Amino acid sequence: MTTAASTTASTVAVTGAGGPAGVNVVLELTRLGHRVLALDTDPWATGLALADVGAIVPRGDAPGYAQAVVQECAQAGATTLICTVVEEYPALHAAAPDLQAAGIASWIPSPQTTTACADKGEFAASLQAAGVAHPHTSTVVVGDGPWVVKPRTGRGSRDVTITADRASAERALEALAGSGIVQQQVIGREWTADCLTDRTGRVLAVVPRWRVETKAGISTKGETFHDPAVVALVTATLHAVGLTGVANAQGFVTDDVPVAVEVNPRFSGGLSLSLAAGADLVGGYVELMLDPDASIAPDRLTWQPGRRMQRYFEAVYSGGEEPVSTAEAR
Repeated sequence: MTTAASTTASTVAVTGAGGPAGVNVVLELTRLGHRVLALDTDPWATGLALADVGAIVPRGDAPGYAQAVVQECAQAGATTLICTVVEEYPALHAAAPDLQAAGIASWIPSPQTTTACADKGEFAASLQAAGVAHPHTSTVVVGDGPWVVKPRTGRGSRDVTITADRASAERALEALAGSGIVQQQVIGREWTADCLTDRTGRVLAVVPRWRVETKAGISTKGETFHDPAVVALVTATLHAVGLTGVANAQGFVTDDVPVAVEVNPRFSGGLSLSLAAGADLVGGYVELMLDPDASIAPDRLTWQPGRRMQRYFEAVYSGGEEPVSTAEAR
């Protein structure tokens, strides 16, 4: 089940075009009929080969990053910018006046919201204040294990330790040199949900999917499902951190009770499954960026439970020079 092109074709820029989320967005924008400008720090980024136009920009924390993005967007005639890298948000948020002056629509969360999502300690505090179910979180090892020790900020499963041994948990926390947290491990079935809200925070779509298999923190097998309790939890989580636009929430269902673990203020690496299930998340997001008062028809955001995804390795080819013959070289 796929949606038809739903927005007027335009040139859309996508940052982080080499990551799973960026590739998903580039492919979907192309399918919807948009012209795509792919931006990345890596000249080998896959999205550069998939898009209509590609450009190299500095890292998001490097001087001149935002100016380079604005310049590339202006040169390509981009009217919309989609950022898929949270670490780039601070620079792009500060450059909002420059983007607006160049006629480039964007939707970058505030620094407060970005921190509430990216910092796992702040995220837990926000959910605690809002009464949203989440794992017990602390800066010391308390209670009974098993425990999950992780950096306050980070991606995927990097530097994450899961252990039932208190001494091991304490050593893992000490190794993070004051930048770690400890959570009691939630035992249950893991889910993730792709979401879209309007500018007021009204939730337009929540598409939950089971994380059947993951590799390096990226979903490789999954299946969409419908559970009103998960939708309600995700909605409360987004409101707790003040997040609008696109989001990806993650958690577990344990003893039939959903628990939120984190939320990413961007499109996800597993977005393709939500799109294949029928939810026009990318098209709706672009439309809301161009017109904050746009009304997205509900049927564009309906989707199929039970839709499955299995990923496989695929190559993209580009470039090439004058053909040569090995025989002629003898």
